[in-house]
Amino acid sequence: MPTLLIVHHTPSPTCQALLEAVVSGATAPEIEGVDVVRRPALSATASDVLAADAYLLGTPANIGYMSGALKHFFDQIYYPCLDATQGRPFSYYVHGGSDVTGAVRAVDGITTGLGWRRAAQPVTVTGTPDKSDVEACWELGATLAAGLMG
Repeated sequence: MPTLLIVHHTPSPTCQALLEAVVSGATAPEIEGVDVVRRPALSATASDVLAADAYLLGTPANIGYMSGALKHFFDQIYYPCLDATQGRPFSYYVHGGSDVTGAVRAVDGITTGLGWRRAAQPVTVTGTPDKSDVEACWELGATLAAGLMG
């Protein structure tokens, strides 16, 4: 069964709401035959990445960058997964108080280095998420999971 790995850093109620929307979309009843695995960024391992077929990443934007937890995840998995995961689909969501540019640039740079293929437009949210932001996260989860259906 194909696996979607959701790696997230969720330190706030806002990030939790976005994560829940992503998971809800990825596990919608219409999505069949896809295993959805959730891992906090600080506990996700290279084994988790190697066992998955696609990746959905979630992070707050902290001081103009992705969270330290997501950076730690990338530091741990980069070289062990570099060759084996080339071309695998991914996307991500980012929440920031006012600006997510640096976090987006950082995630794009590292995933480009890994050779991952962006399968959906990332969702970026600044300030308090509104209904359309939550719906966009639901769609992001559903899109990544549906892409793995046989």
